[in-house]
Amino acid sequence: MNVIAIFVCVLAFAASLWAARRSLVSGLVVVLATGYLFGIVRANIISPFSHFIFDASLAGFYCAQWSTGMTADTKRRSSAIRGWLIALIVWPALICLLPFQTLMVSLVGLRGNIFFLPLCLVAVRMKSRDWSSLSLAFAALNLFALSFAAAEYFLGVERFFPVSPVTAIIYASRDVAGFEYFRIPGTFSNAHSYAGTMVATLPLLIGAWSQPGLSAARKYFLSAGLTAAILGILVANTRVNVVATAAIALAALLQGKMSPRMRLVLCGAIVAAAVLALSNERLQRFTSLSDSEAVAGRIQGSVNRTFFEVMVEYPMGNGLGGGGTSIPSFLEGQVVKPIAIESEYGRILLEQGIIGLLFWIGFIFWFLTCSRASARSEWIVARRLTWVGCAVSFGLSALGTGMLTSIPSTALMLLGLGWVMVPPSEDQAVRLRPTVPTDRVEVYA
Repeated sequence: MNVIAIFVCVLAFAASLWAARRSLVSGLVVVLATGYLFGIVRANIISPFSHFIFDASLAGFYCAQWSTGMTADTKRRSSAIRGWLIALIVWPALICLLPFQTLMVSLVGLRGNIFFLPLCLVAVRMKSRDWSSLSLAFAALNLFALSFAAAEYFLGVERFFPVSPVTAIIYASRDVAGFEYFRIPGTFSNAHSYAGTMVATLPLLIGAWSQPGLSAARKYFLSAGLTAAILGILVANTRVNVVATAAIALAALLQGKMSPRMRLVLCGAIVAAAVLALSNERLQRFTSLSDSEAVAGRIQGSVNRTFFEVMVEYPMGNGLGGGGTSIPSFLEGQVVKPIAIESEYGRILLEQGIIGLLFWIGFIFWFLTCSRASARSEWIVARRLTWVGCAVSFGLSALGTGMLTSIPSTALMLLGLGWVMVPPSEDQAVRLRPTVPTDRVEVYA
């Protein structure tokens, strides 16, 4: 299996490198396709090297980008976010040099804390046609993932994911319809990764679908991709992602830039999904959100129970990889004083200490207050919904871990975050029609 896993890693690296040299969006599509396949491939190729298939693909993409210099416009628009990314990458790199954990554990922890962050800068380079192509890729990938999810729903998860330490989370999630069925992981590592990825695709799919002038074929294809995402979220049965979906759907319905007809169609789709869920016991795990005592207990346990105790006991953290970052099973025995808290902010505190946590709090505050999501752009609906999705992700991360390590939803979130934190590129800016005939066209960036 080691030879097969190494071959797959090399293939993933070469494919993304080749595609990214052809075009930026082609490379992204290959990386994301690898992320969609990562869970089911890793589960069936049991090897230490299979844990790094997605990393190899993303590394190939990064290598192709390093050979492409940033234009003056890209540097100008990305100056603020580059400063934050430097801080968020340099501090964990310094922590990695301290002898809290073994070298291999620290390196895996370093990967989990910084490896996806450069995708914020990749988004700054993307043009309008790139986002349009990416929306079609999302639709195709969502339909592909749903085909596997449907097979697992009817034939059983066991046929696709053998029992092993890699699939332990999947087999620990038999809590649907009276603990009779598993949550459906699709082609992903677990149900949370599946649903989280579907949620991350919603803003761009809705934004692309709502644009005027689309051909009927493209609109129907995007509609199919949206439907696949919503069905995937339902069969995955993860409550936090249902909350995130509801927030994005509400924001979409309140969009002033979306036509009344589009809002009516979207509202009808939401009602249809709700009726489907309420008529099928296997799609109703989210209804436990109505149990206020259980929700309050979950929030208290995730946020308040040990967070401040950890802050006092580990002001400098427990080292990268020692606070909850997903560690491959073959390295778990090397973690020194393993400790975890069911909160992404608690994990950051445990691994990067108070200073690292303050960097992230500052970055999130900057994101919430300085976003350019509402800048005039032909993609304004998608950009606003992306902002909502990122904000909800930051909020829900207080209740669980994985914001910086989930494959490939973390990559999608950071790509979207970089998109909305900078002014739109010139080709995305809305060109206003003058009130009187004139040769002058005003551009809003």
